[in-house]
Amino acid sequence: MNFKEMNYILCIAKHQNLTKAAQELYISQPTLTKYLQKLEQEVGGKLFARSGNSYIATYLGRRYMEYAKKVLEVNQDWEKELKDLTSCNEGELNIAFPLMRSSCMVPQIIEVFHKQYPGVRVNLREETYAIQEKLLLDDQLDFAIFNEAKPHPKLEYETLLREEVLLVMPAGHPLADLGVIRSGKEYPWIDLRLLAREPFILHFPEQTTGHIALELFEKYGICPSVPIRTRNTVTCVKLCQKGLGLCFIPENYMKNIELLKKPMCFSVGDDGAYSTLTIAYRKGAYLPVYAQDFIRIAQQNL
Repeated sequence: MNFKEMNYILCIAKHQNLTKAAQELYISQPTLTKYLQKLEQEVGGKLFARSGNSYIATYLGRRYMEYAKKVLEVNQDWEKELKDLTSCNEGELNIAFPLMRSSCMVPQIIEVFHKQYPGVRVNLREETYAIQEKLLLDDQLDFAIFNEAKPHPKLEYETLLREEVLLVMPAGHPLADLGVIRSGKEYPWIDLRLLAREPFILHFPEQTTGHIALELFEKYGICPSVPIRTRNTVTCVKLCQKGLGLCFIPENYMKNIELLKKPMCFSVGDDGAYSTLTIAYRKGAYLPVYAQDFIRIAQQNL
């Protein structure tokens, strides 16, 4: 086994197609075919079963790839540690961020991080969903940042931020006066049952805020109209300001969105509704000093 061959086989398995794999690897398809045939001769069996243009890993192929991933992970850890030992704070971080989160999180984190580690290149992978799964599947990712999810035994988790999910109304909404001031709370509290006849603009149920909204509706026994759904938090707020419905938004978004006129925000739920933002990385993976500091900076600047 050598690193080049291992990467080639993993790429074929990823695409299940030689042409697409060759394009990603920047080699010709005949060259990739020769590498595959040579390796299959060496191991004494087929790594892929062919079905038309599709290449499906055989049992032998799957076992080969299990070991290949382990070898590549160890090599990546060694390269990171070697850079730590021999370089002057140079390196690279590959981080998966939620698509909408990056605009209100990245500037404040990267500004501080870049001053401390100007030689470290940061590659941001902005994803729309299933970020935890992408971290498990993509060996090139160092971290993934996402809202609370079911813990996976192969990952380590650290909390970045616990934030309130707020109800948003356009300024001057006739029901705004129903908000109640509570001791120790930054925002007035409102009973969702009073808003049962109002339309809502929601995120999709697989998104954290969308899921929390549905849980709140169920808890308070209401089923309001939902004429619009969107994955985009800024769109939610701007449509709300146009009077098209109420919406929910994490507090950190609201504090970082640039709007000409701020909407009205309310706490909801018996004791407030909250979501937790976490950062995850593979269990046992080597984290360079600059990667550890990135986590610390993120925790201190959100």
